[in-house]
Amino acid sequence: MSDSPNAGHRQEEECTSVALTHDILNPLSIMAEVKSPKAGAIVLFAGTTRDNFDGKPVTHLEYTSYPPRALQTMLSIARSVKEKHSLTAISMIHRLGVVPIGEESILIAVSAPHRQDAWRGGEEALEECKEKVEVWKLEEFDGDEGGVWRANRDGATGVRVADHKE
Repeated sequence: MSDSPNAGHRQEEECTSVALTHDILNPLSIMAEVKSPKAGAIVLFAGTTRDNFDGKPVTHLEYTSYPPRALQTMLSIARSVKEKHSLTAISMIHRLGVVPIGEESILIAVSAPHRQDAWRGGEEALEECKEKVEVWKLEEFDGDEGGVWRANRDGATGVRVADHKE
């Protein structure tokens, strides 16, 4: 596990940080970034690679992005969510490259004086990231199925790698 949350690409402001990295993600490290004596709640979301999609066996996911734009979008989301939900701090990190089954591809940690704000802020940050951040994933299936490129959204229609090459 990487203990350095500074690996890869990173942008920070007061009590707000966003990052992209090829390193294995560390949940304890991101929680430490948002911990504060002003916060009575910390919420952590960890998105992990599951072994199937739509009934098909998945071998791994591979993420790619345009880091300058993705970091801008992530920072904009973090600022907005932090203000809207009166968060004490927010930190988001997305892994790039190959992410094996059971490993985390995204971590979002938020802290707030009260748990409801933390819950709502964490969920909104995730949904906004999935909808807007310039990260794409290649979902590799077991067997002859090949892979599918998708926007980083649940259930979004993808383009089969074999179809894309034609």
